[in-house]
Amino acid sequence: MSVRLSEDDLEIQARARLFVDEELIPWEVHAEMHDGELPEEVSARHEQRARELGLTAINQPTELGGHGYSTLQQVLIQEQAGRATNALGWVVSTPAAWFSAVATPFQLEQYVVPTIAGERHECYAITEEHAGSDVDAIVATARRDGDEYVLNGIKWHVTSANLADYVFFQAKLTDGPHAGDHALFIVDMDTPGVRHIRTPSYTHTYSHHHWEMAFEDVRVPASHLVGSEGDGMSFTYEWFRYERLMIAARCCGAAERLIEEAQEFAESRIVFGETLADRQAVQFMLADSLTELWAARLMTYETAREIDEGTDLKTVHAHCSMAKLYASEMAGRVADRAVQIFGGRGYMRENVAERFNRELRVDRIWEGASEVQRVIIAAQLRKRGLAPLTH
Repeated sequence: MSVRLSEDDLEIQARARLFVDEELIPWEVHAEMHDGELPEEVSARHEQRARELGLTAINQPTELGGHGYSTLQQVLIQEQAGRATNALGWVVSTPAAWFSAVATPFQLEQYVVPTIAGERHECYAITEEHAGSDVDAIVATARRDGDEYVLNGIKWHVTSANLADYVFFQAKLTDGPHAGDHALFIVDMDTPGVRHIRTPSYTHTYSHHHWEMAFEDVRVPASHLVGSEGDGMSFTYEWFRYERLMIAARCCGAAERLIEEAQEFAESRIVFGETLADRQAVQFMLADSLTELWAARLMTYETAREIDEGTDLKTVHAHCSMAKLYASEMAGRVADRAVQIFGGRGYMRENVAERFNRELRVDRIWEGASEVQRVIIAAQLRKRGLAPLTH
């Protein structure tokens, strides 16, 4: 099986690769040694260049200022973005794709269009101390009070909160016909009652922080409800499907970079009179890595093609889980082998293998841990059988 790429696809892929190679990769070590931060003028140039190359709002419709790329084309771009460490590839922006379809005119004007234009930035407050992959376990609440909602809850791992000016807050409704159901709200970060609790330190070195946040009797107008009461989980599921596929794409890009770098080093490193590349043990590590990358890439590209062709949503849901599961675990194995090939160099923070060995670990956790993906896949197998999921 092979997913054919059109001339447009190949041009978009090459454009993204050039951007990553010329603009992002040269700044990886600086970012690593400066808490993930780049000089302001460099970050500004990256954002400007990404916009000039059509690498922002890649998942948004053209009528709202996005680029209207197909899902496969978005995968090709995200795969290249994944070749850079330190989340530098996150300059390739993907605002909430589901939002524009359900947004009110007010929400389109105030949030969707400015976000696509890069004038506003969002983050997600979903996870809680006792609710991660099991989103239904959240205890955050939303109570209707006249023309407002009152929101309460403590949220963890709010990614990019330090760079955002509004947040999507997910809660369970406490009263009314949808009591107990999930609802999603837009909350401006400067709304009274929104409080930054702390900025935990993480394994990776990113400029995008993951705050712990408190929402204490936060009042938002009813106009800030996304969709309808009870719709919250459907938006989360859609976001999970999309992000799981893009995680798979970025993992493929990371694995490709690691194989390239490890192969180049193995060809030049002399050990006992031979290059590492002449040693069968190293050849086997590279061969296994390349084989697994090819398998993950085919899976990821094919799932993207299915989405573009309108394949049954339940099949797509399972395939996004399969792609994330396999690609994230594949990338972890490739990173571990790359560290081994580099030897002592592979344990230095200035080495790409060391950074990826830390950074890729979270891809087996966020947007649903590997174990959750296996539960989803097994459930679809029991409900639908083998053929719909493998043909």
